[in-house]
Amino acid sequence: MDHPDQVAALVARTELREASAPVPLAAGAWSTAYALTVAGEPMVLRVGRHGADFAKDAVVAAVAGSTLPVPAVTARGEASGWAYAVSERATGTPLDDLDADGLAAALPALFDVMDGIGRIDVGGCSYGQWEPDRVGPYRSWPEALLAIEREKSRVPGWRAVLAASPIGMEPFERALHTLRRLAPDLPDLRRMVHNDLLARNVLVQGDRIMAVLDWGNASFGDPLYDAAWLLYFWPWYPQWSTIDIEAAIRRRWRPDPTALLAYQIHIGLDSMAYCASRGRIDDVARNADALLRLA
Repeated sequence: MDHPDQVAALVARTELREASAPVPLAAGAWSTAYALTVAGEPMVLRVGRHGADFAKDAVVAAVAGSTLPVPAVTARGEASGWAYAVSERATGTPLDDLDADGLAAALPALFDVMDGIGRIDVGGCSYGQWEPDRVGPYRSWPEALLAIEREKSRVPGWRAVLAASPIGMEPFERALHTLRRLAPDLPDLRRMVHNDLLARNVLVQGDRIMAVLDWGNASFGDPLYDAAWLLYFWPWYPQWSTIDIEAAIRRRWRPDPTALLAYQIHIGLDSMAYCASRGRIDDVARNADALLRLA
């Protein structure tokens, strides 16, 4: 089977008890989600090629599900070479779809949830994006950040695409040079980082956070990184332009300006590499412009 729709239908038919036909719900970079009922209960079935992402969801839900809105994962497996996972279905509006008033109402709760993410303790060791065995690949947090210059198996070929593009490698290299300069002064914290709080991964209802989804990018490092994530991508959401997110972050955490700058640069480098690997040259250019301003 070469399409997730086919796999979802197969899983619902053969692997789940009393499951309804899956209905497409959302599609992301690494998986596709479907709404269905299982034994009469509303659930979400996700299908993708990276089963480790679903395993990480299960790890976090088992540890933090009683204190944070992380949906429980009730089943995982493989079918026809694809990975799948079934989890409780959360309701709410994606953070990305809120207008300025909606976001202003939800922001205090979002910051509370971000503090809670930083307190999640799944054990394990090392730094960077951890695997389901709860081990990160790097010896320190600065080392994890500086590894951005190397290609990863899930995001291959970006260097060649970037070098051949009208943007070239110069913006990336200039920003990387700045990150190298800042890295020795960064805190070597090892706490939970979600590392993907936009892209429809946070569901909101009024002033409440109903769910934090997709822990596939979760890392061990400095929780301030998640605040830098919001700050870096804020200009991508013009409907939020009336909200001073930087001032809100300063009031809440009084962050180290060096760390906040370094993390934004890293996020921009990572986004630039990802967009290049996907052939999204307009987004590469936008990230390049943001990085040159930061660096």
